[in-house]
This record gives sequence, structure tokens and C-alpha cells, in this order.
Amino acid sequence: MSYNVTIEEENKEIASRYKNLLKGTYQTLSEDDKKLIRKAFDIAVEAHSKQRRKTGEPYIYHPIAVAKIVADEIGLGATSIAAALLHDVVEDTPYTIDDMERLFGENIARIVSGLTKISNLKQEQDYSIQAENFRKMLLTLHDDVRVILIKIADRLHNMQTMDSMPPHKQVKIASETLYIYAPLAHRLGLYNIKTELEDLGLKYTEPDVYQDILTKIKESKEDQQKYIDSFTGILKEALDKEGFKYEIKGRFKSIFSIRRKMRKQNVTFDEVYDKFAIRIIYHPSSGDEKFDAWKIYSIVTDFFKPNPARLRDWISQPKSTGYEALHITVIGPQAKWVEVQIRSDRMDEIAEKGYAAHFKYKQGSVKENGLEGWLNRLKESLENQSLDAVDFVEDFKLNLYAKEIYVFTPKGDLKSLPKGASALDFAFSVHTDVGLKCRGAKVNGKLVPLSHELKSGDQVEVLTASNNKPNVRWLDFVITARARAKIKSALKAEEKKIAEEGKAILQRKLRHLKINATEKVIHELASYFGLKTSFDLFYRVGNGAIDNTQLKQFVAQRSSSFMGFIKSTFRRTPSKEILEKEEVTNKYDALVFGKEEQTLDYTLAKCCSPIPGDKVFGFVTINEGIKVHKNDCPNAISLQSNYAYRIMPAKWIDSTKQEFTAILHLSGIDNKGIVNNITKIISNSMDVFIHSINISGDNGVFDGKLSLSVKNKNQLEKLIGNMKKVDGVQKVERVNTL
Repeated sequence: MSYNVTIEEENKEIASRYKNLLKGTYQTLSEDDKKLIRKAFDIAVEAHSKQRRKTGEPYIYHPIAVAKIVADEIGLGATSIAAALLHDVVEDTPYTIDDMERLFGENIARIVSGLTKISNLKQEQDYSIQAENFRKMLLTLHDDVRVILIKIADRLHNMQTMDSMPPHKQVKIASETLYIYAPLAHRLGLYNIKTELEDLGLKYTEPDVYQDILTKIKESKEDQQKYIDSFTGILKEALDKEGFKYEIKGRFKSIFSIRRKMRKQNVTFDEVYDKFAIRIIYHPSSGDEKFDAWKIYSIVTDFFKPNPARLRDWISQPKSTGYEALHITVIGPQAKWVEVQIRSDRMDEIAEKGYAAHFKYKQGSVKENGLEGWLNRLKESLENQSLDAVDFVEDFKLNLYAKEIYVFTPKGDLKSLPKGASALDFAFSVHTDVGLKCRGAKVNGKLVPLSHELKSGDQVEVLTASNNKPNVRWLDFVITARARAKIKSALKAEEKKIAEEGKAILQRKLRHLKINATEKVIHELASYFGLKTSFDLFYRVGNGAIDNTQLKQFVAQRSSSFMGFIKSTFRRTPSKEILEKEEVTNKYDALVFGKEEQTLDYTLAKCCSPIPGDKVFGFVTINEGIKVHKNDCPNAISLQSNYAYRIMPAKWIDSTKQEFTAILHLSGIDNKGIVNNITKIISNSMDVFIHSINISGDNGVFDGKLSLSVKNKNQLEKLIGNMKKVDGVQKVERVNTL
């Protein structure tokens, strides 16, 4: 449809939309507020005067629409409305951030800066521009959560007006929306916006599915209304009798959530049994919201039988987004399951408008809300910027959509964590130092490993040791972004330390081999071992993955003049680049299975063709040994549900960083404190962990076995040597089985 409007009509429409924006503001505006918004509007109109949207409409329609969402649906004040009007000015017009600061002050300038995308990154840097934009946007949470709220409003309007875009762009933008913006809206309590973003995301990523469900919802609208009327009719008399002021609304679940249910439960549209919810919104009559909610609950359950397993009490313990409500699932008329949500008008406003409405009602109450707590924890984890942008966004995403569990500290304080969180996640939620020094936990008074998965209602006590250090295995069982970021940061610091030691060791060994440790030699060594950076080389020397024998082989090859000529010809790349970088790159060259991380024979499944680094699992076949599949392989769900007993955990590793299990047999004379002396030697060795220990004494002699994790043979030999020095130990040898 072509766009054909005169300039006069356009100007009238712009003025009308601006008036509509002011009329609908959820916050009452002062005269100063109106002046600020007018000034921002005038500058936005002037700055975008030459720009058009893809539809042919004036570009200014977009900032006005975003400002309206910010005002009406999120309920933010004048500063945010002005910033929303100006959000594209710096990016698309000659205005700069300095101009914004001069005209509107530091606050608005900072918000607009946070909303301005990273337009050009150095091409030679291997970055995802989109991930960098997310990172930049998320980092502004340090200063102002309003940046994210306006960004979500901007994305919502773009999604609402995407029809004129080419299909490939629609899919890209819709995928980004489902990937990060909808989860963000969910986490900030913007449930209406989250639902619309998800539905629009589905509309462009799976248009046929979207249209099919939409048509079926429209067809069943009339039946739904009749059902709600019959349900309401039964309740009205009882609610009126108790003197409640209330409103009963019925609403269909979102298209996206119906689609998710259909996929998850593998059912058709007609088989999804709770497609709509009934909401009872009441005005408190007794002065006690909670009391009224439970009174309404008892009225509903007098008429309809509840499913006790589906009771959700978010009034006694609100979600960390600030959401409060009582959810019950009952058998309604015609024996259909219906979800009933009971909430006061205050709770309803917080549920609809999220963050902003919560603060409107907070009015100086001292108790920290869950959402603020989440933002504070988030700010702390955002401070760790050492990760690359894609990892950063992945880690951040981890706890956006997660369902919550509630656990208690030893003093009885309540903490919320994502579902599936481990005892170690809890330790990091208490304090970073507690997490880093954590060596175990007591759950409900019982000692459990760090990987123990917590459940709602658990009481957790963390056990710490001052000499404890995080290890790479911790990343396998923590799920919160904060814990992952802190562990990665601590491991990086440890890697740096090992690399510094490795550098000194390498220089010493090269001196011993009569070679000067020049930049050129270091570069040749890195190339010889197939490593990207000198840091990688120093790290692997430090942890013993590169030993004397390998260095001697390098020297022998280097001394051959022909090899020297080949190397100098073909490996002459700028050595500076290698020396500047600080990272330990992964060379996924081995696949290990099970908790013991054993190396076994396997073949790669042809249905999904996994490559090193993919997340995978092993499947024990009848005739063809272990087949390795990707976790998201089309056959994965079928295999895991039908043959769970034949599934083996598997992961790709870098063999130069691998830990090996070694079993030692010890025997000797049973002196007092001998076990203590042996374990002290092990615990003082860096990166050595005890899996099991079994030592028994008999009439003055002892005999036993130890199972340990070691980095390499050198480390093990050093350990055995130290053990033999312990008074009373006569024999230490390596054996194959426990």
C-alpha cells in the first residue's frame, strides 16, 4: 500500500500524536515536565525532518510511538519520555552526546548515550556487533535501568511496524527479540510487553504456526466468553455478599505460550487444557490485601475443586520481579481446568507495568525488593568485563527466564535463586568471597557436594576454607550469571599466575638448552605447538602440559637448517600480535565420557555431525559402540526419553588442560598422624584433588589406595616423590584399579 499524504496532513498528524502522548501519561506531569518534553519533541522533529521510515511515513512517528509506550505501558516520567523522543537523534543526525548534555543535562545525555548503538567496530576485531551492542546496553544498568526500559519500548514499536521490511531482516530482528528482549522484559516485570514481543517474534519466525493458532483463538472467542460468563455468574453472588469491589477478566494465554505448551507436551491446540486464565482483581475492603486474597481464594474453592499441586502463592513471597498474586487451578464448569489469578488493583498495576509501578507504590519502604536485589547483583556481575561479548550475553541470559526457588540461610533469611541452582550458586549469591572459598555445604543439616541441586525450602549453610581455590569443573554445575562470571574471572587470574611461572620456567629451560628466549624463538615455539599466543605457550609450560622432552624435540628440529629455513619463510607473521594477547585458547582435541572423564572409542553420529566444541552426549548402541550426538540433535529427545539408561554424559576438552585420574597404592608402618601428613602433601599441591581415600591399619602396618586428579605425569611423579619422604611410608606405586 503506497503512502500518499500532503505535508499539511502530516504536520496535523504529528501534532495530534504529540497531544495524544501527553494526554495518556500514566504519571501526572508538572509544567516543567511538559516544557522538557516539548523541547525534546521540537529538537527530535527538527533533527528527523528529512528522514522517512520504510513505509514512507515521517521518521518522527517512531520516537513519538516509543515515548507513548514508555509513558503509558511502562509508566515512566518526563525524563524518560524526553529521552525516548531523542533516542535516535545522536545516531541518525548531526547532533552529538555533548549537544544533548548542553541542551538537556547530564541525566538525559547519559540515557541517550546508552541507547545509541555501536555503529562501527574495527573490522579486524573478531566481534559480534550485535553482542557488543547488547553488552553496551546492559552495562548501562550501572547507571540507569531506564535505558533498558526505553530500549524495550523501542524494540516493541519496531516489531509492531515490521511488515514493510524484507523477510530476512524480519527473521533476524524477531530472533533477536525472542533471544534477549522478551526475556529482559519478563525479568523487569513488563508482562504485557513480554507477551506482545513473544507473539510478534513468533509471527515472523514461524508465520504459519502463528496464523494457525491465531485463527483458532478467534474461532473459540465466543465459546470462551460464554464460559467466562458461566464461571463468573457462579462467583458473583458470593463475592457481592462479602462486600468485595472487584472485576473479573478472562484472557487467552498468549499465542507464544500456547505454542510452547504444544511443543513441550507434544499436543494439538485442542489438547492444551489451560488455554485461558480468569483474573479476579479486587479493591481491598479490610485494609489487609493478603487477608482479602485468601478470603477470595476460599470463596472460589467453595464452588470449584482446586488442584493443590498447582497453588502458587506469590503474595506471601513475591517474585523477584516484584510480581504478587495468588494462582490456583480449579475444575470449572464442564469439568475444564481453569487457572484463576487473584490480585489487588495495586498488584495488577505492578504486574502490568512492572518496575516503574512497583517504585510508585514503594514510597520509601525500607525492605529491599527482589528486583532491586537482582539489579544490584547484576551490576556486580557486569563489572567483570573480561569475557568476550557473546559469552557475556550468554551468561547474562542465563537468569532472565529462569523459574525461581526460595531457600533459607542458617539465620532464616530467605534468598531467591533460579530453579536448578547448586549449593555453589547459593554461596556466590551470599558473597563473592564465600563462593570462591567454598569447599562444601550443609543442606538441611546434611553435608552435600558443591554440585548439589537446591530445592525450594532448603536451609543452606556454606562451609569455606581460606586456602580453597575455584577450579574449571565448577563451571559445569553453576547456573547463575554471577557465579559463572566470578569463577571465570578467578580462573583467569589463576591462569595469569601459572603463565608467569611458565614464562620463568621456559626461560630457564631454554637457557639450559643454550638458546636465547627472544621474541622470535617464543613465536617459533608457539607455532611449533600450534598455539595462537605466547600467553598460551607460557600457560602450558607452567601447568606441565609442555615438558622437557617436547622442548628438546623442538630444539632438535630447529637445529636442522632446512627446517629453520622453512619456518622462517612460512611462519613469518608479526610476532607482536602473538605477544600482546592475553588468553588461553581452547584446542578441543579430545572427547571424554562420564563423570570420570574417560577416553573411550566412539563414532560421530551422521544425523547431526557434531564438531569439536559442540555440546554433546554419548549413546551406547547395540552393535556400533558409542555414537556421539549433539544435545540439540533432532533425535536427541527420542533417545533420551526412550533409552535414558544408554545415555552417557560427554564433553569436548582441550587435552593440554585436561585433568587425569590416577590411582595410587600406599603401604608402610602405621605411625601416628600418617594419613594427615599424606593428605597435607596433596592439598598443598596446586590443582590436585582427592576423589577417594581408603587407608586401613592392621597391627602396626597400613595399606590403602588414593584416587586423585592430576594435570600431568610430571605433577604425579613429584607428588609420589614427596609422599615417599613421609616418615613410615615404604611404598607408593601407581595402579590401574581402586
